[in-house]
Amino acid sequence: MKKFKSSNTLLLLALFGSLSVSGLTGCNSQETKTETENTAATTEEQGTMKIKKEPFGTTPTGQEVSLYTLTNKNGVTVKITNYGAIVTSLTTPDKDGKMGDVVLGFNDVSGYIPNDPHIGGIIGRFANRIAKGRFTVDGQEYKLATNNGPNHLHGGNIGFDRVVWQAEEMPDQNAIKLTYVSKDMEEGYPGNLAATVTYTLTEDNSLKIDYTATTDKATPVNLTNHSYFNLSAGADKDILNDVVQINADKYTASDKDLIPTGELVPVKGTPYDFTTPQPVGTRINNLQGYGYDLNYVINNGNDKLTKAATVYDPTTGREMEVLTTQPGIQLYTAYHLDGSLTGKNNTKYERYAGLCLEAQHYPDSPNQPKFPNTVIKPGETYQETTIYKFSVRK
Repeated sequence: MKKFKSSNTLLLLALFGSLSVSGLTGCNSQETKTETENTAATTEEQGTMKIKKEPFGTTPTGQEVSLYTLTNKNGVTVKITNYGAIVTSLTTPDKDGKMGDVVLGFNDVSGYIPNDPHIGGIIGRFANRIAKGRFTVDGQEYKLATNNGPNHLHGGNIGFDRVVWQAEEMPDQNAIKLTYVSKDMEEGYPGNLAATVTYTLTEDNSLKIDYTATTDKATPVNLTNHSYFNLSAGADKDILNDVVQINADKYTASDKDLIPTGELVPVKGTPYDFTTPQPVGTRINNLQGYGYDLNYVINNGNDKLTKAATVYDPTTGREMEVLTTQPGIQLYTAYHLDGSLTGKNNTKYERYAGLCLEAQHYPDSPNQPKFPNTVIKPGETYQETTIYKFSVRK
């Protein structure tokens, strides 16, 4: 986790409801609005498509939710809703130039409520598991919800993918910035945490995700995106033929409840070895359980942007590279999907319908002193970046 000394301007602005959370410059709102409008007009004159905003439904509490569409010069589009900061659609070309949607999702916000598989959302305040829902910071123990057997998972009963975020369009960067303030003791976590996630669609067909957060009390933070990718865009109903390579010689060994033991185990000689390209389905029947769900220790990961993984779909020729500043990446092959969810295009999501590559800090880090630190303190800024880059093989 990158940490930089800060005046906590981000936290203060978010707490007071400022729309200029991203600026941290002290500019007044009228100047910021004028600059944005002028930039947007210039961008439109140059032929670049503007950010499209449209209704996406209403939450059970009556909050209206919006959907934002980013498009680049190549026709690649990504759709993001301010409910859960969820990526609902991502269309990229195949080897023949045909566009297709490569993420699982739903037609409107109702499909994401409740979002038990966490499809497409930003996970927080802490992604993955915390053992027994307990951790200690500065000598004080905190108790969280145990919503995954005896353990805490993905931020609790109402994590960051189940709340409405404040959205700010950034047309000059082809980006959307989303802000959420998690109040002190929300889901049991200490401190008011101001989190921002910025999605940027670049001209080289990359979806760049920048995360930042500040706090007024020491707290663990671990943010990730939980998109389910199917690079065949529906041509194949599962991802078993997808060829995966992961830049990791080790993984975090876990117990039966997927809680790390603290040991970093070599992948060599195990079904978890993706140091060379391997189809997902080749060794999946050799696993305990039904599929992959483990955290890999990225070689030379942590702080600097590093290539963590590659996925190639031989049916369509699509390829996805994952680059990240995070030290770990979770491979999950959606073995809990059972056909009970119906997504876009009336598609029933069966087992292995997609795969997740969740760039993250290691599970249960607050209770594992040998793992990279996940606790930020007042005056520090959490900052991470993950990039999903798309291309094709002819």
